[in-house]
Amino acid sequence: MARGARGGRPTGPRPRVQVAALIVAGVFLLIGILGFIPGVTTDYGELRFAGHHSGARLLGLFQISILHNALHLLYGLAGLVLARSVGGSRLFLAGGGASYLALWLYGLAVEAIDEEGGVNILPVNAADNWLHLALGFGMLALGLLLSNQAGTGGRLDTPLERP
Repeated sequence: MARGARGGRPTGPRPRVQVAALIVAGVFLLIGILGFIPGVTTDYGELRFAGHHSGARLLGLFQISILHNALHLLYGLAGLVLARSVGGSRLFLAGGGASYLALWLYGLAVEAIDEEGGVNILPVNAADNWLHLALGFGMLALGLLLSNQAGTGGRLDTPLERP
C-alpha cells in the first residue's frame, strides 16, 4: 500500500476490518446518543443512573440507564481510536464480541437468579439479551474472519504477519 505524500498514513482503501470497526463504533456512538433523547427513549422520566429501577427503554424495547448509555458512548469512542490500525480493529471487534457474549451470559444469569436484585446494575431484559447475543457473534465473526488481504476466507496467517 502506498504511503501518502508526507510519508504518513497509507493511501488507498482501508482494509475491510477497519471499515467494519468504524461502522460498529459509529453505531455504538449513535445508540449512546439516542439513549439520551426523549421520544426515541420511551418513559424518559424513569431514566435512572444504573440498576433495574430504570424504566426507560430505547425505541420502547431495550431497557437502558444513564450508565448503559455512557458505556455505549465510551465503547464507540474506544472503537474509533482502535480502528486506526488493523490490529486495533481486530481487537475491538473480536474482544468486543467476546465481551458482549459475556454480557449475554450475565443477562441470562440475572434473569435466572433475580431480575429485581442488586446484581442487575446494567438493566437488561429479554430484548437486550437477544441483542447482546447477536452483537457478540457478529462482532466476533467480523474481528476473526475479515482478513486484511482478501476479506473472508483468505490465506491463513499468524498475528505477527498482520500490520
